[in-house]
Amino acid sequence: MAQRPRKGPRVPFGHSLQTKFMLSYGAIILALVLFLNTYPILISQNMVFQSKQDSLWRQADIITSTLAGRESLTAEGVEATLSLLSVTGVDRLMVTGPDGLVLYDTSEVDNARGKYALLWEVVSALEGNDVFQSEYRDRAFRSRAAAPIVYRGMTLGAVYLYEYDGEQAELLLDFQTNLLRISAVVCVAALLFSVALSKAITRRVGILLRGIRTVREGEYSYRVSMSGADELSRLADEFNELTGRLQTTEEVRRRFVSDASHELKTPLASIRLLTDSILQNDGMDTDTVRDFVSDIGSEAERLTRITEKLLTLTRMDAAPPRALTPVDLRQVILRVEHMLLPLAQQEKIAFRLDLAEGCQVCSTEDDLYQIAFNLMENAVKYNLPGGEVLVSLFRRRGRTAVEGDWVILRVEDTGVGIPEEDLPKIFDRFYRVDKARSRAAGGTGLGLSIVRDAVRQSGGQIEVRRRAGEGTCFEVTFPRWKEDTP
Repeated sequence: MAQRPRKGPRVPFGHSLQTKFMLSYGAIILALVLFLNTYPILISQNMVFQSKQDSLWRQADIITSTLAGRESLTAEGVEATLSLLSVTGVDRLMVTGPDGLVLYDTSEVDNARGKYALLWEVVSALEGNDVFQSEYRDRAFRSRAAAPIVYRGMTLGAVYLYEYDGEQAELLLDFQTNLLRISAVVCVAALLFSVALSKAITRRVGILLRGIRTVREGEYSYRVSMSGADELSRLADEFNELTGRLQTTEEVRRRFVSDASHELKTPLASIRLLTDSILQNDGMDTDTVRDFVSDIGSEAERLTRITEKLLTLTRMDAAPPRALTPVDLRQVILRVEHMLLPLAQQEKIAFRLDLAEGCQVCSTEDDLYQIAFNLMENAVKYNLPGGEVLVSLFRRRGRTAVEGDWVILRVEDTGVGIPEEDLPKIFDRFYRVDKARSRAAGGTGLGLSIVRDAVRQSGGQIEVRRRAGEGTCFEVTFPRWKEDTP
């Protein structure tokens, strides 16, 4: 049955990613629309102004050059001269004398002939300046130009030109209208796209968020399904891998707790049964009581061993990385052999050691002692009477520099061996091949788990296999420490 993702509190609209995406896209689109509707229009206006300036100055230059050939200007002379010129594209042409009196004016509405020109352009031109002004107003371009008429350094008068252009203004208005329409379409399309994109992104983020809430509630089997090959899809894959590891860790933890509870419950039940038997039998003889108390002590020792092993595993799981130092593994094995020799003699087991010199490993002495002790103790406990424990220590050099230089610890016994189907599981915590025999030998099912974790912390690896004859072979491989090792 598919699990439904947990729903959390809704994010306020003003703080949601979707709103921020929409506002960001909206601001960018608005800025682009404003730019598209101002910059082209301004450029077009400047081009029109420049065209008007060139046209009016060109005509003003022709008129002033023609009139500058006279020593003085008269109304009749100016009119006669201008009648010979072809002045086009100008709505008003006005010529004044040096005092500003209008000698010639083509305006039909407010003709100023015979009057003084009160225009600032004319005044500036009489002062010897070329003047041009153009503006866009009331849906039309209004352009004015004025230039002085100079003869031998004397200002004889001024020419004033005025142009009213509604056609180019109309073209510019049409251009602006089309830009507005295009901008409106682009704006709507972009906003719709931004809404769709923001929804798609926030929807996928929401899927991940709901998945996180679901896993946080303890449903480690939940997986996020997300198509695509972008960063969010990669994030979903990483999330699924993380939840998979969490699920595996949780299953291992539950199994470990269950196994630990079961292992602790058995000796506790035995102790309870033995104490109840003593308490309920008032007439029990002294020898029987002594036997029962001895059994209680054995079970208490078993509890102690289990507890110590659990504490060791807990420390190895939770402890920070420790400082590693070069340790001579040969000396550690000799210490372990010395400690286990009484047990081996009691079980009629013989040690046979073949230990090479110069086998230094970058580790801690405690970890290496745990590894060697557990492997050699198991080889004694699960051997046959009269059997042997073969411990070999040697170096193996790789064929290339990349393959490295290794130290090999091999522990072999001549016992009944481990079935092939049990070999992959023997490093699991509380796993026993023969539960009855393991308990009889005082085993907890934790020793090999401690060995595996200690080997990993030392940068090595451990393998197990059946011997060619009878028994089991454990082989641990460590990187060899050398003088130039960091």
